Amino acid sequence: MANVVVGLALLAFWLYCLFDVITTPAEQVRGLPKGMWVLITVIPALGGLLWLLAGRPSATPAPPAPPQPPQTPPRGPDDDPEFLRNLERRLRDED
Repeated sequence: MANVVVGLALLAFWLYCLFDVITTPAEQVRGLPKGMWVLITVIPALGGLLWLLAGRPSATPAPPAPPQPPQTPPRGPDDDPEFLRNLERRLRDED
């Protein structure tokens, strides 16, 4: 039973690493060309471990987001002088 669990864990680790190599953009792969990493990762446990330690892109912090201009809260119609002028004009035109 324990052998089955270890075997499934190794299979999951191998598939994760292989999928990670395949989906990583080639310009982000470290050390060797991407094709070589695919071949190395075919070696079940050792290849995946090598990929995680030496080939996977290093975690770099995301660039800071550009500063956003300060947002002004929405104004209600009674705070908008242009709206009030138009309202008065429409009320006079109705009479």
